[in-house]
Amino acid sequence: MSDTTPQTGVRAPVGVDTTRASIARVYDATLGGKDNYPVDRYVRDKVAEVAPRQGDVARMNRRWLHRVVRYLSGTVGIDQFLDIGAGLPTVGNTHEIAQQQNPEACVVYVDNDPVCNIHGRVLLESNDYTHFVPADLTEPNTLLTHSEVTEHLDLTRPIALILCGILHHVDDDLDPARIMREYIDALPFGSYVAITHFYDPDDGSEAHDMAIELQRRFTEMGLGSGWYRTRAQIASYFGDLVLVEPGLVELDDWWPMGPALRPRLTEERLLLGGLGHKPEPADGVVTALHRAKIDRENASASDDTEQE
Repeated sequence: MSDTTPQTGVRAPVGVDTTRASIARVYDATLGGKDNYPVDRYVRDKVAEVAPRQGDVARMNRRWLHRVVRYLSGTVGIDQFLDIGAGLPTVGNTHEIAQQQNPEACVVYVDNDPVCNIHGRVLLESNDYTHFVPADLTEPNTLLTHSEVTEHLDLTRPIALILCGILHHVDDDLDPARIMREYIDALPFGSYVAITHFYDPDDGSEAHDMAIELQRRFTEMGLGSGWYRTRAQIASYFGDLVLVEPGLVELDDWWPMGPALRPRLTEERLLLGGLGHKPEPADGVVTALHRAKIDRENASASDDTEQE
């Protein structure tokens, strides 16, 4: 089988670079999917030399997503979801979970991977309430003003922003905390932000050593990204949002479905998740979040006036 032929036996679509690993395809390979190429499986295998059960980590990430979306759609009543870095479709996608609770829940997926674009178009054809946008996570204003986003999501009403396993692929040079501030500022009050992220306990432990080596393999052996960050760094991505209990925790500690059936793996401890809420300001009270937004808007308006 050639390097341009995935496990499905179908040649790569035009525009898909099979000489470089893709975040979405490596994740697909880790889950045992077929929409990946030798270069993606190479990264998966190098990671597996350090963390043989990384596939369990990927499945744990999916289970966490399912619990969060069920909570948001079924308990909170959120009916619009923006899932950024959604990757390739697999079992239990965001729209499937949300629409089990509310058949008219609208889900907009965003990814800049060409293979995801192709699968996204299939989703467009099969579900009137599911849409796909080819856009870049690191450009919040461009993404949020994209015609497909503004057509299908009402940004004057609460939405759920999903960033499940994607922010750890944003380089420090791009300032992920700044990127998240821009998203949070733009979200309506009442919205939620869900994040999972590779975690480095940074404590000299065996888990810390594994995190450092996994980061090296992700970043230096084909993928070029995959940073393990500290709890404080990950927490900063929520800005002034109010974290829903139990806060920023290991994924299987976030409202698990039942008791643990086996001891937790070291690699499973290296992924944290949390859900943040942007509350409505109390009557007559300007929250720190609201004040920060006002200050930034005033500063921007002042700059525009000076330029005139």
